[in-house]
Amino acid sequence: MLIGIDGATFDILDPLMDQGIMPVLQGMIDGGVRAQLDSVVPPLTPPAWVTLMTGRSPGHHGVLDFFTPSAPGSRHLRTLTSHHVTAEYLWQIASRAGCTVTALNYPYMTPPRPLNGYSLSGWIPWRHLRRGSYPAELFDEIKGLLGFGAHDMGMDLKIEAKCIDGCDPAEYLDWIDLHLRRERNWMDTLRYLRQKDPTDFIAVLFDGTDKLQHLCWRHVDPAYAASLSPADQQIHKRSLELYRQLDGFIAEIIAMAGPSATVVIASDHGFGPTVETFYLNAWLHAHGYLAWAENPPTDEAGEGRIGLEALSRLSFMLDWSRTTAHAVTSSSNGIRIRVRREPGDGGIAPEEYDGFRARLADELLGWEDPATGTPVVTRVWRREEIFDGPHLAEAPDLTLRLRDYGFASILNSDRLVRPRPYVMGTHRPDGVFVACGPGLRRGHRVEGSLSLLDVAPLLLYALDIPVPADLERPVPAQLFEPAWLEQHPVKVGAPTEPVRPLQSAARSTEDLEGEQEVLERLRALGYVE
Repeated sequence: MLIGIDGATFDILDPLMDQGIMPVLQGMIDGGVRAQLDSVVPPLTPPAWVTLMTGRSPGHHGVLDFFTPSAPGSRHLRTLTSHHVTAEYLWQIASRAGCTVTALNYPYMTPPRPLNGYSLSGWIPWRHLRRGSYPAELFDEIKGLLGFGAHDMGMDLKIEAKCIDGCDPAEYLDWIDLHLRRERNWMDTLRYLRQKDPTDFIAVLFDGTDKLQHLCWRHVDPAYAASLSPADQQIHKRSLELYRQLDGFIAEIIAMAGPSATVVIASDHGFGPTVETFYLNAWLHAHGYLAWAENPPTDEAGEGRIGLEALSRLSFMLDWSRTTAHAVTSSSNGIRIRVRREPGDGGIAPEEYDGFRARLADELLGWEDPATGTPVVTRVWRREEIFDGPHLAEAPDLTLRLRDYGFASILNSDRLVRPRPYVMGTHRPDGVFVACGPGLRRGHRVEGSLSLLDVAPLLLYALDIPVPADLERPVPAQLFEPAWLEQHPVKVGAPTEPVRPLQSAARSTEDLEGEQEVLERLRALGYVE
């Protein structure tokens, strides 16, 4: 059993366990292993989950952001589908090995890939849940038997979008209730499929934690408890219900699995507070790297908007003849350097690239916030430091980490750093890992950390499947009792199979509609203005 918990962090879970709100999770930790789980760089939902789902890093599986160029070298972006994932999913590997599998609510599983079992994709508009199911009739079966429709499982953008601009506090409780209900529906689906066909391997993702923590961080982080108003206290109490419910799901899943099964809990990244917005493109403009075209979108209200709504217009916002570096998306915190391909094309000469990139990185690290006299950018990675593989060239030239780990804005602003109107949640690199089952140590806390890349080989080993030779990490032996490993040695198998497109990757009318709705989803979650 694999239980994905989007955005889970021990910074929230530990206090909840101490308060007795999540006793089942505490018991699982006491009887198993616990570790910090290092995310990818940057700690972003799409590349992180796909890394866990494939055992391959972003440069090998092809998902580096929420968006990808519409064509090689294009300035225009589009959202992703399963066509963009160039590695086998964990459940495909298990299926090929003869296991029956169930995978629920994980991203980028549309269009579905055939497997020996069932899958229902997450991260798709509710209108397209039927298209995200395998077998094709699965969603209609669930809808007919369980009594809830697509609206109650997928995205209801009109409601979810309430967290875009902070959401009226009077609406917080209904918004939280929406996610409580959706989580229950995914659990009902798991329960139904388990009773119908108890497959060898089950993977389910609960993503309400991520959404809640983005909007309601100040209501769940104990550091802000003393400053909560009576109205905020109500939101706090309702927020805790999501964690109580999740603990109940964990209890039921452990019971479903039985004592001979391995149960793994993992998150794609951690979470923490963000208190300011850094306007990266405005910084590049102020330092001579970027030239705006006329009337660029501006965060005039000073609300700390990151501006992903402007993604579709970014190519028209810049004067490309005078721009040498720009931030393409807020989600990636990445900078792309324009290298001249033809005479008169603009950008820098190819032979200038290394020196230019080094100077830009140094200037970013050395720049200090005028209000505090301290650096805003605390780390800058060159693309080859964090990416490799066939998709290296698709990665940003530089990737930044900000001092509060927030997402940088691509908008123009008369101030390069602005405080947010109130504290919100943002991604951190340190996720969670908990596991229990045969051979795993009991009450063991891992020194250091594990990697998202460790999860796939661990689960395949637990299923007694040879671990493909091209997975990037071995089975994490430190989690197991030495005697168990001696009796059950790790088997290494053939490399994963090449992923071939199921159909033409050309976008149909349904694809275009779905892509627009995914953009709306990103807007609703605060990645998009």
